[in-house]
Amino acid sequence: MTLPLLQRFLPACLVLLVLAAASLLVGVGDAGGSEILLASRVPRTLALILAGAGMAVAGVIMQLVAQNRFVEPSTAGTAEAATLGMLLVTLLAPDAPVAVKMLAATATALAGTALFLRVLRAMPLRARLTVPLVGIMLGGVVGAASTLIAYRTDMLQFLGTWQAGDFSTVLRGRYELLWLAAILTLVAYALADRITIAGLGRDAAINLGLDHRRVVAGAIAIVAMITAVTIATVGAIPFLGLVVPNLVATVAGDNLRRSLPLVAVSGAGLLLVCDVLGRVIRYPYEIPVGTVMGVVGSALFLVLLLRRDARHA
Repeated sequence: MTLPLLQRFLPACLVLLVLAAASLLVGVGDAGGSEILLASRVPRTLALILAGAGMAVAGVIMQLVAQNRFVEPSTAGTAEAATLGMLLVTLLAPDAPVAVKMLAATATALAGTALFLRVLRAMPLRARLTVPLVGIMLGGVVGAASTLIAYRTDMLQFLGTWQAGDFSTVLRGRYELLWLAAILTLVAYALADRITIAGLGRDAAINLGLDHRRVVAGAIAIVAMITAVTIATVGAIPFLGLVVPNLVATVAGDNLRRSLPLVAVSGAGLLLVCDVLGRVIRYPYEIPVGTVMGVVGSALFLVLLLRRDARHA
């Protein structure tokens, strides 16, 4: 990491610590404060950090693989496919452990992402906004299928839980699967140079001696697993993987090895901000983090879109 990036990364880590402290302290008090802190508040804050960092990293990897700045798991059909996998395994094996549900969600997320990339390769024109629209359409079809299945099997409540992005039920012993997202982030960092080269396109990557197909397969496997483990644990978190990489790219560029640490820290920080907002707006009640992130993320997305349009005008 270069000195200018290090000068931005260290303050970002400090801000993350402040936000983590705020997340720990915000909320309704109770007589058994120390027990609640260890059993609920600390696991919740750790879950927010792990999920935020993981989904931001998944977003930046998707953008490099698809060669489009407006692609992320929720605009490529990945999140919807993972939710469908969760629904199917819950119907077929209701007593299956969370790890099994996560594996099923990973398989369907891989299939959904692979379908999205295959459709992109078949498209003669890949305009900047056309690519995410295709992903949203695919996600809409998969989401509609999930809703139909859930409606006919009285599973709408479960489906709503997986789509909400709600951290209020996170407790000690019920979030640890999210540490897999941290491990996958480290794997992504180890493969960062190869993923960056793969982001140049198939022909350029092959000319540089890279096995493009294998690297892309590994990259989408990382994205699918992070998305699946997040949805299986806390539900979907929209727009995080879209907004954070775009903001970080303005200061760190497109080199994944340089930008990934800042992307991870920024993703965790933004999700912590949404968590604090969700608990403060209607105190002592709270709004699901996924809902707050949807509003904040869509607003930031519009700002990024308008700024890019103004720059290209």
